[in-house]
Amino acid sequence: MLDKRLSGKEIKKEVKKYYSSLVTKSKMVSCCGSGEAESSSEDGLQGTMVMSSGYGTEELQSLPSSAVTNSFGCGNPLAFAGVEEGQTVLDIGSGAGIDCFIAAQKVGIHGKVIGIDMTAEMIKKARENANEGGFSQVEFRLGEAESMPVDSGTIDWVISNCVINLSPDKPKTFEEISRVLKPEGRFSISDIVLSDDLPDWIADNIYAWTGCVAGAIMETDYLQGLNEAGMKNVQVENRTIYDKATIKGFVGKYEFPMETESVDKLLDQIVGKVWSAKITGQKR
Repeated sequence: MLDKRLSGKEIKKEVKKYYSSLVTKSKMVSCCGSGEAESSSEDGLQGTMVMSSGYGTEELQSLPSSAVTNSFGCGNPLAFAGVEEGQTVLDIGSGAGIDCFIAAQKVGIHGKVIGIDMTAEMIKKARENANEGGFSQVEFRLGEAESMPVDSGTIDWVISNCVINLSPDKPKTFEEISRVLKPEGRFSISDIVLSDDLPDWIADNIYAWTGCVAGAIMETDYLQGLNEAGMKNVQVENRTIYDKATIKGFVGKYEFPMETESVDKLLDQIVGKVWSAKITGQKR
């Protein structure tokens, strides 16, 4: 559901502004960056939300620490991906590069990983992280999900981590995924989806947009959209259903004009209807 008060252009402006500011913060943030969570591991690399999103300790310890502490996803999109050595991987909304660097370890020195992000600050940070980690096979490009700076039919795997929900034009994004994939190319996406339309009090909230809730669509529509864009074997591999505290964290900046008890009643309207889904499939 598109924010009734904002156009797609205005939504992108707010999303870009918000995520550009996050890259300068030192604290861990939760899915898509709304609620904050302190680092919890002994070496300071892993935060509670990153660890709960399907990343392993050894996997994270091999990456530049800044790539981990600036990770804003909702699940490890490579957890169910059979990425192989020598392949080309595209990460939509690559942020500081965490998933690109994990993909780089899978494709090896003869493969290639392309990360695209709409924020110049994230691209700068990702390139710094790539240099620090020695990931010469990883390239970061400034661009948007609805118009990706990638040649058609050149990608073996498309991955994305809690980003497509931020797009105000998801059909176009799905079409772009189909365009860049090679025939029979595959995708593995982690994203926020719904079981029903959201009530207006959250669907019209810009903080819920930047927090990855207001822009989410129903899981059935998400799968249908991918199929209509030319995909096959589209399926949900895993779901993580969010509780009330997590959902409230997504819209943490929103000043609810009511008492806590009333806020809890509002949140009860959507508990059990919002979750992270890992969705896989391939191009027909």
